[in-house]
Amino acid sequence: MNSKQLKWVYLIALALVWGSSFILIKRGLVGLSALQLGSLRIIFAALFLLLIGFKSLSKIPLHQWKYIALTATLGTFIPAFLSSIAQTQIDSSVSAILNSLTPLNTMILGGLAFGMSFKRPQIFGVIIGLIGTFLLIINGAIHHPEQNYYYAILVIIASICYATNVNLIKKYLSDLSPLSITTGNFLVLLFPALIVLFFSGFFDVIAVESVQHSVLYIIILGVVGTGIANIIFFKTIQISSPVFATSVTYLIPVVAFSWGLLDGEMLTPVQFLGAFIILVGVYLSAKK
Repeated sequence: MNSKQLKWVYLIALALVWGSSFILIKRGLVGLSALQLGSLRIIFAALFLLLIGFKSLSKIPLHQWKYIALTATLGTFIPAFLSSIAQTQIDSSVSAILNSLTPLNTMILGGLAFGMSFKRPQIFGVIIGLIGTFLLIINGAIHHPEQNYYYAILVIIASICYATNVNLIKKYLSDLSPLSITTGNFLVLLFPALIVLFFSGFFDVIAVESVQHSVLYIIILGVVGTGIANIIFFKTIQISSPVFATSVTYLIPVVAFSWGLLDGEMLTPVQFLGAFIILVGVYLSAKK
């Protein structure tokens, strides 16, 4: 299978895995706090990756560890906690739709900080995407007063972190294997995550049945939705482009919304319109 075909296989696999991550986070939050969930997600991913990828760490030159640490922080550490905190207040399907702003933010940051050029359709895409985001959040806040849509800002910040991360990987880490990058990322994050978990009160509630059930969901999220998915994602960046790799977020809302429907979530008609406008904006921003 050539790289043109392989990148689409990777993209669909990522959409299925990451689209399912939002419902796993929702299930995890039944028994865990956002800080406990975020730190456990990182710890389980790190332990899995160190088991399969420890030897690959020797292939990372000393001068590239600063980029490993930076991409670990922006691509995993900050978004893991922001996403968990946001979903304590907003639906998982809304979180997934807002996450689809990542390619748009990748294009903006690529132009501002990494030397990528803008074209007119891309500028229109940015404007249209922002209009869709505004509709989704404002209408959601009106029709779901029990939810705090200010927390949607956290998902948008997470998407900016993801966008910065993919540009950094493409520019500074393209010569490393995806396994080396991913394992290095989580080695850097393991100890900070353990510290957060220690002070989160997790060990005071570990015997509670609902907590134990939630931990099972986070093991799946950490190993499959974080560890394995990141290896595939970094490989996709290397064989394609940052914007193509982040276009997985076009497909993630479809999977996430399907899970949300099964779990009793529903968007209003205006939110559906906002979601559609966001995807149009993202599509235009990715056009060459």
